[in-house]
Amino acid sequence: MEEFYKGFAQRARDLAQNADPFTRRRLLDLAQRYDLKSRPGSGSARPNPPPRATPPNVLFSGSGET
Repeated sequence: MEEFYKGFAQRARDLAQNADPFTRRRLLDLAQRYDLKSRPGSGSARPNPPPRATPPNVLFSGSGET
């Protein structure tokens, strides 16, 4: 997985070379995030969000007409 993110980081840097200033900044930020993800044990990966709570099905059992 490290090589995957390293490759994406390099691709973003390559694209940034020919981009306008706004896009260049965004691509370089993206490359930096990919670099952080490519380091094993860096702890930079976001934890998964908790599962969404779904309302009970009885709320949706009507015909939909009022």
